[in-house]
Amino acid sequence: MLGIKHLRHISLFTPNFEEQKAFYQHVWNLDIVHENEQEVYFRGRSKENHILHLRRSDHRGLHHIAFAMEDKNAVDRAYEKVVEQGIRVVQKPGYLDEFGGGYGFRFLDPENRCIELSAWVENHISEWKSREVNPVRLNHVVVNTTDIDKLVDFYTQKLGFKVSDWSEHKMAFLRCNQKHHSIAFHQSTHPAMHHIAYEVENVDQLMRGISFVRQQGYEPAWGPGRHGPGNNIFCYFQDPGGFVMEYTCYLEIITDESKREARVWKRVPHMMDRWMTAGPAPKEVRKAMAGTPDYGWVEEHEIVRKK
Repeated sequence: MLGIKHLRHISLFTPNFEEQKAFYQHVWNLDIVHENEQEVYFRGRSKENHILHLRRSDHRGLHHIAFAMEDKNAVDRAYEKVVEQGIRVVQKPGYLDEFGGGYGFRFLDPENRCIELSAWVENHISEWKSREVNPVRLNHVVVNTTDIDKLVDFYTQKLGFKVSDWSEHKMAFLRCNQKHHSIAFHQSTHPAMHHIAYEVENVDQLMRGISFVRQQGYEPAWGPGRHGPGNNIFCYFQDPGGFVMEYTCYLEIITDESKREARVWKRVPHMMDRWMTAGPAPKEVRKAMAGTPDYGWVEEHEIVRKK
């Protein structure tokens, strides 16, 4: 409906700014491309300008999730459709003031999450220096919601996402391209971040990543294993700020829309981990994935820009 192409980056508030900056640079193996006293931007191996942005804050939460559009005209058309549907815009179309530039706008979903649609963001032309593990891009983002049906309806009916699968009525996996999901929703008691998944090229990279992160003193929170919905290989960790992150690869690609209907997966151990190497998520990681209640930041922290 809006012409969203792919997941671009995520921006997070953190009270553990220095610790998280060091973690993502030296443990998670992302490259810093820009920083100052208040924020830091990280890239992966892909040409995407940045895939993670951390903002110093006194609380933990989501600043925004960014999706890519084809060009400026696509951004402007999407803005018109968003306004027509009565969605609250918090930043009108214009040239973005974040690192990498670009042209875009921002709006709020029903739980006050800030979503950015952007085009013309600068790509990297410099070569990536290979290391033990090479995170490529942001693969998907999962958020907790108090009303999974309302959120699924908003993202499908108003933004144009498609439901790929359900995990009973507890999780919904949505796609904006051929990848099984770019965003997913988990039914919970409050809105919050659930986890953030970083794509690596193959299972060898994922296993080397696990080994490298362990060497730095961080044990896996859950995994390695292979999910039912999406069929992706996974391993989860928790960063110093309390966010749960995942190395993942081999996410299902949906090539024939006409033959693909959303399935409902049972929430049983051999469906959560088809290999049964990890089993169901431990209590500790489920608690971490529940996250800190996050009811939106716009009213308190941002002056809405006008044309």
